[in-house]
Amino acid sequence: MRILKALLITALLCADPACSPRDFLTRRLAGDLISASDTFKVPQIFLLKTGIVSNKDFNSPDSLVLERQGWIIGTQQKCPAGVDPPPCWDVVLSPHGVDAFRSLISESTHGGTQIPIKVARRELVDITGISKAGNFADVEFLWHWVAMNEVGSALYDSGVRYRSTVGFRNFDDGWRLQGEPLRNNQSLDEALRNSQPAP
Repeated sequence: MRILKALLITALLCADPACSPRDFLTRRLAGDLISASDTFKVPQIFLLKTGIVSNKDFNSPDSLVLERQGWIIGTQQKCPAGVDPPPCWDVVLSPHGVDAFRSLISESTHGGTQIPIKVARRELVDITGISKAGNFADVEFLWHWVAMNEVGSALYDSGVRYRSTVGFRNFDDGWRLQGEPLRNNQSLDEALRNSQPAP
């Protein structure tokens, strides 16, 4: 009896290292791999356009939000060569806009007419399904934007959820998120670009 017990314990201890947590694609592992990926962690960049802009740019949804917030002011101007369609607008930050954007603009971007500003980051909401076929799997997940500042709050509604699907592949060291398309799967970057609002 003691020998049998010792053999059983030895067998369990030898088999334990052979199985790692990455050997089984669970919702938790898929969520951890998606959330930790560099592609998923890239923040949303908004380009603040000032100076002379086309009518199309001035009336874009983002510009209308900034104008509604009282952060930008546009005065109608004659279009310079190569800027269409007329009329053009000279866009400047209002005093309220200067207060809102001052801390968001890095020293290296002062003086430009297009200023990149980090406004939101992605947050994984849920893994909604995993479809496995041998060493390949498709993982469907929900995510949403989380504002990083006041500008992000105005531009992105955190209540809107997006549904994406991404491919995974099982290697000898466990499951990995696919960086580039594989068979019918799509990369995480493609999945995020092709995501649809979820009901």
